Amino acid sequence: MKSINVAICQAAPVPLAISDGIEKAVRLAREAVEGGARVVAFGETFLGGYPLWLDEAPGAALWGHPGSKALHRILMEQAVVPGDERLLPLQELCDESGAVISVGAHERVRSSLYNNQMTFRPGLPVLDHRKLVPTHGERLVWMRGDGSTLGVHQAEWGNVGSLICWEHWMPLARAATHNLGESVHVAAWPTVRESYAIASRHYAMEGRCFVLAAGLVQTKDQVFDGLERAGGSAEGRELIESIEADVINRGGSLIAAPDASVIAQAGESEETLFAELDLSLRDEGLASLDTDGHYSRPDVFELNVDTRAKDGVRWQ
Repeated sequence: MKSINVAICQAAPVPLAISDGIEKAVRLAREAVEGGARVVAFGETFLGGYPLWLDEAPGAALWGHPGSKALHRILMEQAVVPGDERLLPLQELCDESGAVISVGAHERVRSSLYNNQMTFRPGLPVLDHRKLVPTHGERLVWMRGDGSTLGVHQAEWGNVGSLICWEHWMPLARAATHNLGESVHVAAWPTVRESYAIASRHYAMEGRCFVLAAGLVQTKDQVFDGLERAGGSAEGRELIESIEADVINRGGSLIAAPDASVIAQAGESEETLFAELDLSLRDEGLASLDTDGHYSRPDVFELNVDTRAKDGVRWQ
């Protein structure tokens, strides 16, 4: 293939109520696939919604805050788990269509939550990428990932990988994923604001790949709705009520080419963004810049990536 059609589903999640969010993701992904997309991307933690109260609700980070604890409990109850049967419709859609679907989720592993950008691919297990460093207040919700979930899906037309949010400002993480030779990279964000758009376009230029910078649309009212769907909580509702803004995540998704130019740009509302990618542009761009090859100087710089899972307890 010399070209491929892709899509970003810039949509409002169903905050906290993950089963309802999965149903919406399946519907939107199916519409994108029927529109011709072979790669479909959703934003950061689309399944469960971005925990915006950490930044927007005064006092949310205080020790023992009852609202934060209540919302954390709900996320723990709702979160996807490895092998979660609720995700089967997404896998079945990939299997029947041959498409690749990248969607962010709150994932529970034992007693911790992870920010996982899951890549569903036809006929293969889900490819996980758990965020290596939760940003600032996110550390109150998510555990750090490890090197075992740094990888790409090898499609017949090229490799598909992903990083989440501020991982795009981790130079060594970028060097590692560039080494994996992505043709298409999913950059998952809560909102693709200006600095995030710059990071996404820089990644495209540096990695000589196409970047799908996927953002969310999320309002305060939608968080209230999701909370009620997830069983409700008086303490959680009080915390959300303290948020001043009515609109918190404002979309801004974009698709960038290997020369950092913007192929397609979304607004601030729900929409599915389509583009046709000319894959030959990747190889043409490598003539002048290959950060994993003729621009890498391996005699001066060397990067070691530990891909072992770090579970902390080893049973033998």
